[in-house]
Amino acid sequence: MTTLTLMPSLLAGTVTAPSSKSMGHRFLICAALAQGESWIRDVSFSKDIAATRRCLEALGATIMEGPGEKGRKTYFVKGQPPHQKSPLMDCGESGSTLRFLIPLAALDGNCYNFIGEGELGTRPLTPYETLFKEENLHFHYGSERHFPLSVQGPLKSGHFVVPGDVSSQFISGLLFALPLLQRDSTIEITGSFESQSYVALTLSALSTFGVHVFQDEPRLYRVLGGQAYRPYSGSVEGDFSQLAFFAVLGTLNNTLSCSNMDMSSKQGDKAILDCIPSFTSDKDTITFTKKQPVPQTIDLSNCPDLGPILCVLASFTNGETNIVNAARLRMKESDRILAMETELKKWGVDITSTFDSIQIHGKEHYKSNNTVEIFGHNDHRIVMAMTVFGLCAGSECISDDAQAITKSYPTFFEDIQSLGGKVEIL
Repeated sequence: MTTLTLMPSLLAGTVTAPSSKSMGHRFLICAALAQGESWIRDVSFSKDIAATRRCLEALGATIMEGPGEKGRKTYFVKGQPPHQKSPLMDCGESGSTLRFLIPLAALDGNCYNFIGEGELGTRPLTPYETLFKEENLHFHYGSERHFPLSVQGPLKSGHFVVPGDVSSQFISGLLFALPLLQRDSTIEITGSFESQSYVALTLSALSTFGVHVFQDEPRLYRVLGGQAYRPYSGSVEGDFSQLAFFAVLGTLNNTLSCSNMDMSSKQGDKAILDCIPSFTSDKDTITFTKKQPVPQTIDLSNCPDLGPILCVLASFTNGETNIVNAARLRMKESDRILAMETELKKWGVDITSTFDSIQIHGKEHYKSNNTVEIFGHNDHRIVMAMTVFGLCAGSECISDDAQAITKSYPTFFEDIQSLGGKVEIL
């Protein structure tokens, strides 16, 4: 377990934002399905990306990595139609890897065994379980925490009904697989359609690799069968969910800039820009200026990953902030609502919650006469959010379980230190 101390710090400067983990997953998957050679550049390394690479290799792709600048890698991918090189699909703690690749594993008719770590086995898979049973396909849970999960196709084209209020990852998983079937298919979304922006990212990635999906109605996607992924070489855009930590730091602490950002991005987490009081953009750089935030109501239905850092923003806002449609935070690496409520209360934050919402009565300053000890809940976004809080608070704190950042942003503390943040790893 990694422990660190955080001291109140005045930060300044520019940091290069990590590449979008969401697009990194998608580009690697598409490249692995393309018959030919692709070069995927500027991919920020993380445990989740490593899990997707590992599983794509089990599905027959050849993936080699080369160095890049500051924790980034270039991946050379020689793709081909899915076929079993190994039956073991080790997803680590990556929910994206698990949910994206189950339909692909069901294409070739072989049995695959999915395993994972941490809380991954407890995250819902009901939409796939229902789909597989309706199609008389093998979908069998292990005894403990659902793992190993064994699945076996072959998946056939048809009409697929998927609930939209559990996770958009089920929709994306089908969108990756269905174009490779011989006949056309449709995907119908029922219930509340949350995280539509993530489906938009999938459609964007598919189009980049030469695969086209038609949205005939707001909740109906038509996927032509018999398509082929085309190789592609290019870079992965910056990640707005990671930029959010620096956006809040710049707002609460001191002027900061983030480069490697695309203002035309379809990422839902770009909503962070709507939640902060001041920013400017110039080419690929966004600059955040210190300014007191104002009370607001924030809807997380399309940007759940912003939940923890927005709790920090709300804590330093004079007045009441309401965060709504937040239930999906309870089904992440931790129960993020409970985790943030637990850790913020250690600082004296006035925070309450329901199953689906968070209410925070914030103030401008926090200081403790005793050293506050923060726990990371084995959750990268909790660790990073509470790091921002600690840097902006008025007294020293200790953060345990800080190694969780390796899941998505291994160089986070290095970047904080480069800006003048007083972070000491013990």
